[in-house]
Amino acid sequence: MHDGDADDDGDRESASEQSDDETHVVTAFLRNRGEVLLLRRSDAVGTYTGRWGGVSGYAEGNPDEQVRVEIREETGLEVDVEGAGTDEESGAVAFVRAGRPVRVEDSDPDSDLERTWLVHPYLFDCEDREVTLSEEHTASEWVSPPTMLGVGPDSEPDRETVPGLWAAYERVAPTVRSVAADDEHGAATLSVRALEVLRDRAGVLASERDRAGGDGKLADEDENENKNEDESEEWDELALLARRLLEVRPSMAVLRNRVNRAMAGADGRDAPAVLASATEGIDRALEADTAAAANAGEYATGTVLTLSRSGTVLEAFRASDSLDRVFVAESRPACEGRDVAEWLADDDLPVTLHTDAAVSHVLACEDIDCVLVGADTVLPDGRVINKTGTRGVAIAAAHEDVPVYVVAAGDKVSPHGNVTLESGTGSAVYDGDATIDVANPTFDVTPVECVDGVLTEDGQCSTDEIEDVAEALGALEDWREE
Repeated sequence: MHDGDADDDGDRESASEQSDDETHVVTAFLRNRGEVLLLRRSDAVGTYTGRWGGVSGYAEGNPDEQVRVEIREETGLEVDVEGAGTDEESGAVAFVRAGRPVRVEDSDPDSDLERTWLVHPYLFDCEDREVTLSEEHTASEWVSPPTMLGVGPDSEPDRETVPGLWAAYERVAPTVRSVAADDEHGAATLSVRALEVLRDRAGVLASERDRAGGDGKLADEDENENKNEDESEEWDELALLARRLLEVRPSMAVLRNRVNRAMAGADGRDAPAVLASATEGIDRALEADTAAAANAGEYATGTVLTLSRSGTVLEAFRASDSLDRVFVAESRPACEGRDVAEWLADDDLPVTLHTDAAVSHVLACEDIDCVLVGADTVLPDGRVINKTGTRGVAIAAAHEDVPVYVVAAGDKVSPHGNVTLESGTGSAVYDGDATIDVANPTFDVTPVECVDGVLTEDGQCSTDEIEDVAEALGALEDWREE
């Protein structure tokens, strides 16, 4: 599980348990940069020719195994056996979650038969959009998920989907709960997931309006009044959802800023406006993170030390052509530094993994050119909130005259100077029987004097520039007071 919580596996059924009147199938949604892969079915398949669906096939035996077979056969992509890729860093097709099966009763237009399908849904992240189609499909497209409902910028009136496709997607789509529970991804990735939650719900509401005939061609004042009431209800529901998203990760300014921008940019104050604004926000966020990584790549030279897991920092390493070695602190208690070290090794980069306690020793004894870390939040005065251990690394680096650079898109700047730090569970540190108080702070605050530069999509920012960014982001909060 790599994207927060998943549905209870106890509710899922294997194909071997299917009854005579239902057919088990698997459907995989491959996700890349906020969009999912849809495939158009050819006449080589027995059902729903010409319709669009996910990667799917009959569940012959164990659905968990069969879905990986279907991905390989229908796209040419290989599924990461370890299921380890997160933030789309590994390059593999990486398992995110499986959902409870969806029972779909439908009349097959090709055979005129009544069928009951039991669809086992799955979500995978992947880096590569280049797919090799089998004879079962004639076309492929990467689209925003609400396209399945016929709404959004990618929607086309003649794109008919297989039955139950959206219901299957909803079983594995990100939720407020999954954003809150996710302790494996960085703040930038979680901000995009939050926008996906907002986008998907706005898509549902916009679709419901379309089905009710809300096309704006209203005949009289009563209908206009009803339309205004519907729009107000849509806005109220989406505003409530946005506020919930703002509350779940209080340490992550980037999540708050990007959700605020999506709501502030919804000029129509209705579901279609939020859908468009959130979709645009996802594209903007991904472009900013990519640009910040590219700028940071110029600093990733020689021998570099890092800790925790930042997708932007990893992309910076990949953007560099002059890295000699990367020292990676294991980043307890989750030890995500181990995954980072493995990913770097897979990219043929020389890497040394060490304990957190050895950071000062490494900085003193190795020829480290710089420290490069991510950030969950950059405060208006230039202080940095990041994974616990960042403060210690920065202080030790300052003692050894090693520069410290923080890689962060501008949206990670907080409009406010107050500090809210999350804590992990005590059992992650100690699960014994003794009566012991456990401290497990998840984040710490690095002093501004220990940071040599904040590297954003616009280049290196000075303290004055950070204050200007904070002021501009603060204005995005005004939608909550309207």
